[in-house]
Amino acid sequence: EVRDKYLARGLQLPEWFSRPAVAEILNETNPPRFRQGITIWFTGLSGSGKSTIAHALIERLAEFGRNCSLLDGDEIRTHLSKGLGFSKEDRDTNIRRVGYVAGLVALHGGTTLCSVISPYRAVRDEARKISRGNFIEVYCSTPIEVCEERDVKGMYSKARAALAAGKPMGFTGVDDPYEPPLNPEVSLDTSKLSVAECVDTIVNKLLSLGYILPHGHIAE
Repeated sequence: EVRDKYLARGLQLPEWFSRPAVAEILNETNPPRFRQGITIWFTGLSGSGKSTIAHALIERLAEFGRNCSLLDGDEIRTHLSKGLGFSKEDRDTNIRRVGYVAGLVALHGGTTLCSVISPYRAVRDEARKISRGNFIEVYCSTPIEVCEERDVKGMYSKARAALAAGKPMGFTGVDDPYEPPLNPEVSLDTSKLSVAECVDTIVNKLLSLGYILPHGHIAE
């Protein structure tokens, strides 16, 4: 409670809590959240709006002094996870790699946005642990029907055709399950919210948790 109420927000500990020397040590070893690294993890079906919102959020967070790195699922597949397939084991390995990199950046005070389908709940929870609690899960809950309408590559149609032919592709939402988060920090249905509204929702959550300061406030 003391960590969240005082230290995480950069507030001085009350005199009744500890001696000044101890309070000084606690403040030094527990920097406020606006000085800590953070992982913002976008999860959801293909076409749910993850990458679009992430790119817009990067620009917005720059206004608050947070420079961000983006780990995009498609790019990760061609670099960090090149050679991995789409079996459950390979998908879990892919997400663990993304989680490890994001957690390492967060540990050193950086901000990473991860835009990955990450369909399995257990491995997403592993990624959260790597970031040591500085983890914001953003669930893009857009209905699959809307995701399919946005699918310019026709991947959903191909997956359904392959499934009908008895040759499943392992495509999330068609012949492979997606396990929705149970308690995401933010949930966004982009069939009802604009990109700007989605970004505002995330920014307000970060403000409420102390990861960014309101405009006009100076970090000391």
